[in-house]
Amino acid sequence: MAKNLTMPRLSDTMEVGTIVKWHVKQGQKVKSGDVIADIETDKATMELQTFEDGVVGELAVKEGQASPVGTVILRWEGGTDAPAAAGAAGGKKAEPAAATAGGSANGVHSAGATATATMGGGQSSERVFASPLARKIAADSGVDLSSVTGTGPSGRITRRDVEAVLASGGATVAAARAASAAPAPAATPVAASRPAPAPMPVVGGLKRQTVSLSTMRRTIATRLVESKTTIPHYQVTVAVAMDTLLGLRGQLNEQLAGQGVKLSVNDFIVRACALAMHQHPHINSRWSGAKGAEAIELLDTVNVGVAVSLPMEKGGGLVVATIRNADGKGLRQISGETKALADKARSKGLSVEDMSDSTFTISNLGMFGVEHFTAIINPPNAAILAVGAAVKKPVVRTVNGKDEIVVGHEMQMTMSSDHRIIDGAMAAAYLATVKEMLEKPASLLV
Repeated sequence: MAKNLTMPRLSDTMEVGTIVKWHVKQGQKVKSGDVIADIETDKATMELQTFEDGVVGELAVKEGQASPVGTVILRWEGGTDAPAAAGAAGGKKAEPAAATAGGSANGVHSAGATATATMGGGQSSERVFASPLARKIAADSGVDLSSVTGTGPSGRITRRDVEAVLASGGATVAAARAASAAPAPAATPVAASRPAPAPMPVVGGLKRQTVSLSTMRRTIATRLVESKTTIPHYQVTVAVAMDTLLGLRGQLNEQLAGQGVKLSVNDFIVRACALAMHQHPHINSRWSGAKGAEAIELLDTVNVGVAVSLPMEKGGGLVVATIRNADGKGLRQISGETKALADKARSKGLSVEDMSDSTFTISNLGMFGVEHFTAIINPPNAAILAVGAAVKKPVVRTVNGKDEIVVGHEMQMTMSSDHRIIDGAMAAAYLATVKEMLEKPASLLV
């Protein structure tokens, strides 16, 4: 009796998935651990693996076709139970996700964002793991992916790997042949009498094109428009003197270097923001209730979301990793969890639990040299903090009771707040508390 495999729900916000590539065909036998498809979600492109044996009956959805969660995507031949699917990152069966569109959804784990290509232009069944961007560059440039050594996770080929091949002279042979086979233009008396003009320097030109929205990019667009149009945003900015914190961070990292610990400025910010919630509970809240019965729900846990940008070879986009119960964790634990979640997001992808239940979000662009920016609130949070770089500049400091202009490090923080919940004075008071903790960072060690 044939059974159906439906489009799984791979993230808490996923409503539609796209089959990027099938790795199986009708009548093919599959074994536990085989990758059957690459599925693009609103978060990333993920591998779908089986953890049972079976025979493929029919591929019900074509490559490139977007399908709602719960839609039948594959039918299995024979057996009493359909082989369920799981992500590469997990090794066990997940709980079944809620079914939609009249289908039964199979449980899955979040898996690594990976695209695949076939060797030799599709003449071999052996897969070459490559990011979508790397595969496109290789196709446009005529680079054989089977000859490229991948430096990404699990040997995955990235954009940089393909560009390295091109830089070393491994461009398309077809282009060279076409150039050599092209007839030379006939010489004219005028052209022969004039010296050939000096060649113009080759500059990478811009190419006009229309880029289709990925499922992730479409979801990001929808959620951000919803946030800006339904939540009354406003911003409050404060400047923080960072010299003391930077000095303390340097001492701690020097002492902890032998243990493999390296604290970041963002680790201090996460802890300060989490601890400050106890003095300003309205910041750690959300707007709830149906129209006419709205209410402000003050939350009893402090889960700080940290925005993580994904590289373009992974399709780009932004995910928010959650540091749970951040107010009860020290700097070392916050640092370890943040690094682990960021690495996971950029390699194999975050699970639904990794990205859910944040009560406050921090977006830090300081590592890119950005001094000041504003961020859009991540619903259902009531606020988001945009953090800039600690910049060396002339500042006024009180030295021996006198104001003097000295060189110091200053960092700007801008909080976007939901004005239905947080008034301007409340936002200012919260930021003042965070500022005091960061300027007196010893308090964050206890």
